[in-house]
Amino acid sequence: MFVFDQPSAMQQWSDTQRRAGHIVAFVPTMGALHDGHLALVADARRRADLVVVSIFVNPLQFDVRDDFARYPRPIDDDLHACRGAGVDAVYAPTADAMYPAGFQTHVQPGPLADVLEGAHRPGHFEGVTTVVTKLFGAVRPHVAVFGQKDFQQLAIIRRMTCDLDLGVEIIAHPTVRESDGLAMSSRNRRLLPAQREAAGCVSQALDLAVHRFNAGDRDAAALVQLANSHIDAEPLARREYMAMVDPDTLAPVEPAFERALLATAVWFDEVRLIDNVVLGI
Repeated sequence: MFVFDQPSAMQQWSDTQRRAGHIVAFVPTMGALHDGHLALVADARRRADLVVVSIFVNPLQFDVRDDFARYPRPIDDDLHACRGAGVDAVYAPTADAMYPAGFQTHVQPGPLADVLEGAHRPGHFEGVTTVVTKLFGAVRPHVAVFGQKDFQQLAIIRRMTCDLDLGVEIIAHPTVRESDGLAMSSRNRRLLPAQREAAGCVSQALDLAVHRFNAGDRDAAALVQLANSHIDAEPLARREYMAMVDPDTLAPVEPAFERALLATAVWFDEVRLIDNVVLGI
């Protein structure tokens, strides 16, 4: 397995593989790899000849400095996991390599970034679109695989890739969950035992809305309230938002909707978890 920390070295390797006729798939991560990441790697492996994983904690997408400082960075464990998963190359650039002195260009996302996470984390998605554009430029993949847990991020990256003619096929992989339904996330390891047990209320709340929807309820406000009540009943949980929107436009759903995204963000002390579910086909 090759490990690169400079964009020029990553580009040279990828260009060589592409000239040889190999299909390159890419899984961008911020490290602290878990089974959810490895599921993305397995998906990428099925779609390509070679798989590249990036490991970079991107400072541009953190709106809270302490959150960036606390984000786990077990690089040795991550490299071991990549080797075990059959990854062909890891791109682990330094902050100086990604954002050298004089760096001043950012990729501004459109209206998809103004709601949900964007409304609560100003500048977050500009950091995401900027770093993903740079990662695509270094890795030069044919295919990139993203998890649906970050549904809004996925939608924004799809739009950006299309709008900027980046020539990368964007693949969505279903959210990978723990046995109790909690969406796998690198942030989960920061939960204390009592918080980890309580965090199951997030997916449970979404499931309640799914069951009610499947039973024929199309009252968006009532479904949101049902999910809210379940989370609010957990003393260790502090709900930031719960919203039901159109999964394509992220605009509020129509009264007679047949398909919707129910998305939430919930705090457990200083740990912020997000999750979502699509109602309907």
